[in-house]
Amino acid sequence: MKKTALAAAMLLFAAANASAQETKLSVGISGWTGFAPLTLAKEAGIFKKNGLDVTIKKIPQASRHLAILSGDIQCAATTVETWVVWNANGVATRQIFQLDKSFGADGMAVRGNVSKIADLKGKNVAASAPGTAPYFGLAWMLKKNGLSIKDVNVVNMEPGPAAQAFIAGQNDAAMTYEPYLSAVREAPQSGKIIATTLDYPMVMDTFGCTPDFLAKNEKAAKALADSYFEALEMIKKDQAKAYEIMGADVKQSGEAFGKSAAYLRWQDKEANKKFFAEEHAKFSDEAADLLLELGIIKQKPDMKALADTRFIQ
Repeated sequence: MKKTALAAAMLLFAAANASAQETKLSVGISGWTGFAPLTLAKEAGIFKKNGLDVTIKKIPQASRHLAILSGDIQCAATTVETWVVWNANGVATRQIFQLDKSFGADGMAVRGNVSKIADLKGKNVAASAPGTAPYFGLAWMLKKNGLSIKDVNVVNMEPGPAAQAFIAGQNDAAMTYEPYLSAVREAPQSGKIIATTLDYPMVMDTFGCTPDFLAKNEKAAKALADSYFEALEMIKKDQAKAYEIMGADVKQSGEAFGKSAAYLRWQDKEANKKFFAEEHAKFSDEAADLLLELGIIKQKPDMKALADTRFIQ
């Protein structure tokens, strides 16, 4: 009996010690479908297995940098060009792995009388605030069609409300993303989706942390990247269960979540290595030029310091 009691006590001590060694951190994300594997990593116990105690906080993209500045979160998920904005405006952060690429998951919905993007001149377009992905996406699409952001009336609305307002008959156009874009697809009477990231491939999401966190928690940063890749493996092995877990977080069924996920591609380790070796720097530089033109940044940040790729090796 004594041996049994001693063994039980040792197990409890080991469990308590393991728990004490977990690195605590908070991560800021939104309900965007591309970020869902992070939720899966938490809910399926992958973060915990890898020594992480992660709190996920839903924070609008327009204010996510403020949460970083205040210390409320140490890491975040957002689009590549947003990291350019944050660093240019004094919010030091480093991208450590890529999450996803949008393949039609972000788009512009317009009324039936709008036949091309150039027709939006002088019209009301719902989009998030400057410095966010929908605003940047709007500016990108307009520029590719001979217009600028000054040629339209931007009505600042987050992606969910923007889609809901559009379906309800408000505004001439709306910039939104999955899962909200699917709601527009399912309401063709309200208008049509005139362009997505299949036409304009400029939405790429990455995960990053503050330099201070990375310097003090290198093992945890590696565990974050590994946990993400493990979540992708879980999706491959048991898609139905994974979709149910990820869908529940945004009040979708597993089936509905799967339909939203069909419009993006999560990026595994090999895709990450290729992205950071080639595409990341090129896109970041082009994005920075547009951000300067929009007046969202006053000067380019140190472009070579935007990413730290040690943790995907």
